[in-house]
Amino acid sequence: MSFVVDDAARACFDTLDPAIPQDWRTLAANLAVRWHSDPPRRVGLAGGQGAGKSTLSRAIVEAGRHFGLRVVSLSIDDFYLTRSEREALADRVHPLLATRGPPGTHDVPLCESVMDALDAEGVVTVPVFDKGLDNRAPETLNVQAPADIVLLEGWCVGARPEPAIRLDQPINALETESDSEGVWRGHINQALSTDYARLFGKLDCLVFLRVPNLDAVVRWRLQQESERPPELRLDKAGVVHFVAHYERLTRWMLEDLPARADVVVELDEGHQVVGCTLADHQDPTTTARGRH
Repeated sequence: MSFVVDDAARACFDTLDPAIPQDWRTLAANLAVRWHSDPPRRVGLAGGQGAGKSTLSRAIVEAGRHFGLRVVSLSIDDFYLTRSEREALADRVHPLLATRGPPGTHDVPLCESVMDALDAEGVVTVPVFDKGLDNRAPETLNVQAPADIVLLEGWCVGARPEPAIRLDQPINALETESDSEGVWRGHINQALSTDYARLFGKLDCLVFLRVPNLDAVVRWRLQQESERPPELRLDKAGVVHFVAHYERLTRWMLEDLPARADVVVELDEGHQVVGCTLADHQDPTTTARGRH
C-alpha cells in the first residue's frame, strides 16, 4: 500500500508550516489521514542521526491538529541519564558509557512513566536534556494531558538486541581500541533485551526513516553541527568519532527494522524521500512529490 494524495491529505498538507520540507508534509498529512479515525496510542519514530525525525515529528503534530488529534511528541534524547549518572555507570561497567546515545544511557523508567502519565488527565512534567551542557537541563516542560497519540522519536527507537554471535568481532576503530573485550557492546545489547524491549513493546506503530548508509549519517550530522554555536560544534573528525558509538546498532537496525516497521520511509543521499512502504511491506512506491 502506498501513500496517495487524496483530497483529505491535500487539505491537511495545505495547513502545515511551509518551512517544513515538502516530503515531510506529504508524509505527515498521509499518516494523519490514515490514523485520524482510529489513532494508534503510541507511535515510535526511528532513524539514523540527521534523518529528519524531529522535523517529521513536528509535521505530524501539526497534521494531527488538523484532524482534531492531540499529538504529543517526545524525544528519547530528553531522557538521557544525567552526566553524573553516566559517569557512575562508566566507572562501574565501561568507560564508553559516559558518552550519551546508545541504549543503556537513557532513563527508561522515567520515559515510561511520562508516556503512561500522558494517557490520563492532568499536567505532565517532561524533562529537557541540554546537549550543549551534556546534562539534563534545570527547566522542564509542562504538557497538558491526555494525548490522543504519544509520538516517541529517537535514533534507536524500536531496536531489538543483535544476535549475540555478531558481537564477537569489533566493527570499527572505536570498538577495536576501546571495547576489545566487548563489554560495552554487550551492555548495550543486554539493555535492549530488558528495559528497552519493555518500552518499545508498548508501541502500537513504528515508523522507520531508512538512511542510505553511514556516510550519509556523518554528512547529515555535520550539517546539524553547523547550526550549533561555534564553541559547541564538532569538526568532521569529532563527528566521525561520535557516530562510531552508534554505528553497530545503526547497521543492525537497517537490516532488522524494514521487515518489522509499520511504515518504512526510504531516504536517498540527498536527504530526499524516494519511497514509502506501509505495513504490508510491498516494494517501496515513489511518494507524490511536487503534486501540491
